Amino acid sequence: MKLLRRVQRRVDVDPGEVALNARNVRFDWADTPLHWMPAEPIASHLINALNLLLPEGERMFCAAYSEALPYVKDEKLREAMLGFIGQESMHAETHDKVLHEVLAANGIDPEPYVRQAEYLFRKSLGPKDVDGVAQRQVMVERLAFIACLEHFFAYLGDWVLNADLEKFGADPRVADLFRWHGAEEVEHRHVAHDVAVYFGAGYVRRAAIMMIVFPIFITLVVRGTKFMVHQDPALPDLGYRRLITRVFGSMWRGALPGVPSLLWSALTTFKPGYNPESVGSTAQAVAYLAKSPAAQAVAS
Repeated sequence: MKLLRRVQRRVDVDPGEVALNARNVRFDWADTPLHWMPAEPIASHLINALNLLLPEGERMFCAAYSEALPYVKDEKLREAMLGFIGQESMHAETHDKVLHEVLAANGIDPEPYVRQAEYLFRKSLGPKDVDGVAQRQVMVERLAFIACLEHFFAYLGDWVLNADLEKFGADPRVADLFRWHGAEEVEHRHVAHDVAVYFGAGYVRRAAIMMIVFPIFITLVVRGTKFMVHQDPALPDLGYRRLITRVFGSMWRGALPGVPSLLWSALTTFKPGYNPESVGSTAQAVAYLAKSPAAQAVAS
């Protein structure tokens, strides 16, 4: 049904404030194609590259929030953080299964790239062996970094909820994976920003970190795409220049979000009084989550 494939942006009923809870989902990955958008193999690989990054990134989010929780006295914020941890933990577990049940089954060895993701999120962005004030400042830096990344994930979640991936022949299971995930990113988009502000990450610090996060995020995704294409025997081993040209072609056709719109979205965070509620629609996200085939598979 078309409703399951794409929820329209306008949803009449605003659900108001939503309690965050992890949703159990069930995916059957048997015979899932590597080029899950057959008309767009490069776009398929770029989005698949998120499966390489997301499990480690989301585990770092959970670890950082678990470290921060004892310092939070605001019960409403604590509840939101616990819901956030539950959802991100489920995201990490689900994308991890894609690595082993889809990519590996199609001849892709994800381990070299995954080891790099582990180093980035466990070492570079992990806790440091420091004490006192320095320890708290490292924690605040990590929370601000998460807030910047969560802005991008909310933007991407809003994009995938509204993208017509079916016109590229998208496998419904993979489309549902990213729409379920994206809908929850939209649903909890305010949490990371609220946590960073609660711990004193002010405007200047958040703006400075966003200037670092944006190019790093783009670079990691492009590198992940190059890694996937390199291992795919059905595609030529494109150099970065030809790969980026093809990526821009996919963006122009609507199979990927555009870099200009992603950059513009990042720039909105520099606006004084920025509020993540401006990214996406909670009503649309909740409407999709009520209809997600993977969530319904558990409920049935």
